[in-house]
Order: sequence, then structure tokens, then C-alpha cells
Amino acid sequence: MRSAWGDYSDMAATAPENTASLTEEDRLRADMYGLLGELLRKEPSTNTYPVKGRDLRSGTPKEVNITEEDTAEALNDILKEMVSAIKDALENTPPELSADLVDMGLTLTGGGALLKNIDKRFSKETGLPVHVADDPLSCVAVGTGKALDQEETFSTMLSEY
Repeated sequence: MRSAWGDYSDMAATAPENTASLTEEDRLRADMYGLLGELLRKEPSTNTYPVKGRDLRSGTPKEVNITEEDTAEALNDILKEMVSAIKDALENTPPELSADLVDMGLTLTGGGALLKNIDKRFSKETGLPVHVADDPLSCVAVGTGKALDQEETFSTMLSEY
């Protein structure tokens, strides 16, 4: 889901209806992670945050204030697509692995795992326990490194693209 999140967040950030696009992709992602707020919150948030970037209409630098609610709304369709993809994967999961998922749950990794309460939303939507990895930003790279160190053990799973 890590690369899917990156693709989805890029699309949301550069959508034509957005009035500002940040010139630094990493800053935009960091802002999204920090600004999302509680996805499952019932009462509206009054927190606003300045976002600096380029106005897509005029092409000039601009600063706009957005709310946590604005950010959550912008990401809602993306999160729905991610939930749909998770459900599709679960439907095609062998029964013996499904039993493990019921017991141990899903673990979120990558930058998308940093969205506040994304684990709760995915758990609510899938009915499975969902956890965020201890260090979601680097655990994929560390695990890949360990797999490459044990190439013979993981040779059937590792392939060149």
C-alpha cells in the first residue's frame, strides 16, 4: 500500500480543484500526515493550518489556510479506494492466511500509516485488528535489506522488475 498511497496522495495534491500546490512533494506529504486530524471524529475541528505553494490559476506563490476537515475531505475518496483494495485482497486470501489475519491483524507501513487514526478506520472497515508498525517510514527498507541478506531463503519471493 506504500506506493499506492504515494500515487494517491500525489493525485490529491495536484488535482485541478486545489488552489495551491506545494513545490516540495515531501513537505506536502508531511503536511497531509500532520493535518489530517482524527478521521473518525464526530465534531468538527476548528484547527487551521497555513499551506504555502503555487496558485494553479495565477501561477504565483500563495499561502492558504486549510482545516483538518478540509484535509480529511480531500483524502476521503483516496482512503475509500484503499479500503476497497484491501477488501479485494482479503477476498482472495487463502483460508489459512485469513485465520492468521483474524488473530494477528494487518500492519500498516510507509508514510500513509502516519495518518492519524487510519488504523482505526481500516479496522472499522475490514473488521480486522489493524496496527501501525513501530517505525513505519523505515521498516520496509529494513525488512527488504534483511531479505536481501538472506537471498537464498527468500529467492522465490525476490525477483527483478
